[in-house]
Amino acid sequence: MNADSSSAAAGSTAPKKDPWDLPDVSGMTVGVLGGTGDQGRGLAYRLARGGMSVVIGSRAAERAQQAAAGIGHGVEGADNAECARRSDIVIVAVPWEGHARTIEALREELAGKLVVDCVNPLGFDKKGAYALVPEEGSAAEQAAALLPESRVTAAFHHLSAVLLSDPEVEEIPTDVMVLGEKRADCEIVQALAARIPGMRGVYAGRLRNAHQVESLVANLISVNRRYKAHAGVRLTDI
Repeated sequence: MNADSSSAAAGSTAPKKDPWDLPDVSGMTVGVLGGTGDQGRGLAYRLARGGMSVVIGSRAAERAQQAAAGIGHGVEGADNAECARRSDIVIVAVPWEGHARTIEALREELAGKLVVDCVNPLGFDKKGAYALVPEEGSAAEQAAALLPESRVTAAFHHLSAVLLSDPEVEEIPTDVMVLGEKRADCEIVQALAARIPGMRGVYAGRLRNAHQVESLVANLISVNRRYKAHAGVRLTDI
């Protein structure tokens, strides 16, 4: 079976929706758990610069508030629980080592929320980065198992924290692969990615396929080290 085999799901005569017809997310508040780390801080900066209301979370509210003040653009800081409560969409950008512990502690605050997991389970040794395989299959699937009352998606894995945080970079020409169980939830995340100039959010399947998306970061780290670059991913023919 090749990459075009999805066409075999034929038989439906219903009119197809334009895949680039995405919802308006401008009125939503985005929370970033792990917003004091490089990736979380960079995402918070870009989304706020794109006009979104953003709250970053940390275990300590004071630390989050200090980081938010450094980001500017109206970004606010709070402890993780308050960040989750105040947000419509919550991006999980914590280190893999604290992933399960962090989200499990916020199960109540994240109930009913759209959760976007961008954590990459990686190990490092003298040969470089390599992918880890969580018991659940991926970080996103672990989040879904721990948050049964949340709507879990996976996205924002392949972004350079350096480019995200650099105010001199106007556009980041890259694609964001978005995975989830509900197409409507994925479309919200796709629209969120599109708030960052140069980015496209692209639907890339269900959460069971999140592992290979997460693990691709190990390859990108090797590419970036070899070529002294900040490479991302661009999908062709769409």
